[in-house]
Amino acid sequence: MIETVPQEVEMAESHPMDAVLRKDRLPHIWCSGCGLGTALTCFVSALIKSGLDMDKVVVVSGIGCTGRVAGYVRLDSFHTTHGRAIPFATGLKLGNPELKVVVFSGDGDLAGIGGNHLIHAARRNVDMTVICVNNFNYGMTGGQLAPTTPLHARTTTSPRGNAEHPFNLPYLAAGSGAVYVARWTVLHVRRLEKAIGEALMKRGFSFVEIISPCPTLYGRMNKLREGLEHLRYYRERSRIVHGADPRDVDIELGGDIIVGKFVDIEKPVWGEVG
Repeated sequence: MIETVPQEVEMAESHPMDAVLRKDRLPHIWCSGCGLGTALTCFVSALIKSGLDMDKVVVVSGIGCTGRVAGYVRLDSFHTTHGRAIPFATGLKLGNPELKVVVFSGDGDLAGIGGNHLIHAARRNVDMTVICVNNFNYGMTGGQLAPTTPLHARTTTSPRGNAEHPFNLPYLAAGSGAVYVARWTVLHVRRLEKAIGEALMKRGFSFVEIISPCPTLYGRMNKLREGLEHLRYYRERSRIVHGADPRDVDIELGGDIIVGKFVDIEKPVWGEVG
């Protein structure tokens, strides 16, 4: 007698993202209320819709909560040392120019420890997509002050409030030479997915900042104790301003969050000049 599998069981065991996600490593280990699961979903969805050859897509990450993304995707992926994702990715692109190289990491990894690599890869217009999840602190190592922590915000190493002016990441990327720059929060899932898709298809250095909750550490220190409180804050405070001057999109504690597509230009890619 031949046993048949009920259709509903087949459907339950098949998901459009199965080909890109490593199901054996799920569920993920991110904290409840963290926005990284949403950021990963938007990335995978955009990747599938892009029509790119998955055998030629490479995901590179550094160290940190966001760096774990590289371990959840069923693609060639590399978990590099702290702050060194971009130079590693540059080497991959030089070694095989046909690759679609994606760097997916956090604000501390990319703008703090790896900040020098970020500005020079943008300056050279290296053909890669950088997705930076910004949770305003070093979330994995104890919630310390990061280069993106808003002025006056509290962290475990700035309990009286941050006294250092933070990086405005879209302005940093644009000022360094990026050809595509966008920012969205994890509340803006459809717009975020679209932006990641556009960045993937853009030739040159493309940069997408994702504002994401860290309720466990940053949120606890700044009276946003749950992920839902962060999302309510994003809904109330986010303002969509496409084409905004990146120098005007600073994020202040308690202030508005300007989101949108800020830069989309064309210029020669690294290796095509001369």
